[in-house]
Amino acid sequence: GNLAVCGFYRQGTHEIVPGTKCIIQPELNNQIAARLLELINKYQLSIYQEEKGRGFLRHFLIRNGFHSGEVMVVLITNGHKFEQGKALARELAISFPQIRSIIQNINTSRGNVILGPISRCLWGEEMISEELDGLRFQIAAESFFQVNPSQTVVLYQQVLEYAGLSGREVVLDAYCGVGSISLFLARQARRVYGIEIVEKAIINARQNARLNQITNVDFLAGKTEVLLPQLLQEGVVFEVAVVDPPRAGCEAKVLESLVAAQVERIIYVSCNPATLARDLKLLTEKGYVVREVQPVDMFPQTYHVESCCLLTRAL
Repeated sequence: GNLAVCGFYRQGTHEIVPGTKCIIQPELNNQIAARLLELINKYQLSIYQEEKGRGFLRHFLIRNGFHSGEVMVVLITNGHKFEQGKALARELAISFPQIRSIIQNINTSRGNVILGPISRCLWGEEMISEELDGLRFQIAAESFFQVNPSQTVVLYQQVLEYAGLSGREVVLDAYCGVGSISLFLARQARRVYGIEIVEKAIINARQNARLNQITNVDFLAGKTEVLLPQLLQEGVVFEVAVVDPPRAGCEAKVLESLVAAQVERIIYVSCNPATLARDLKLLTEKGYVVREVQPVDMFPQTYHVESCCLLTRAL
């Protein structure tokens, strides 16, 4: 019969290289993937065909709370109705006591964006927990969170070092996600404003602030280039700004709004050196100086590298 396979895309293509043995992820994830593949075939779920836009199951992803040992499995479906969902989830959960959460995420859009806007819980909890340097986080299916917690702490400590906070500063964290960098900064700043376009992540970020009893942080949902000018009009003055954009880098409007805000220090966290270089060109043309760039090996055994860059306003 027509059995499903799972694996990763061949570089530069959308061809699947089959295999449930990925040597750079936790062995538990490989075992969960293999079991899930058996269940997908057992329940005869139809597999999404990107070129035709037909078929039900698009992707699955497995997230780990390394500190807590908790695991979340997300099944991404092209459609809402998932009759076998609860039964399949229960079978998967019985096989692995570490699984705390099994979620159906619904993405009916054409194109290759992985997650859709709606999630529902098939089994267990809505979220899993993670801890970084004594801060606790609850992570939802749609929320971005770094995949390598020990190196995430190394990266965030580098951000803090570049921020040089004395406790008096007001800090902007653009692209703040579930608030992980914001909460690190808030422990040493007077006030932090976190801005993020994904509304679910902002709700998540506010929960994380409450969870850690951190009160000097404000999380705002929307675009930095819209919200930052509004904050400035309200009289907020930022000494430090942190940007941690996706691979596509920062929109020029975001960078221009930082320049207009005359932020003294900008810390740019980047997972893509090419867009980092493009954005640094714009900032240096507008009166900033690149002081230092520190790469962090967030993705060992791959060519990807995370970079942390400090810029200050030229005198």
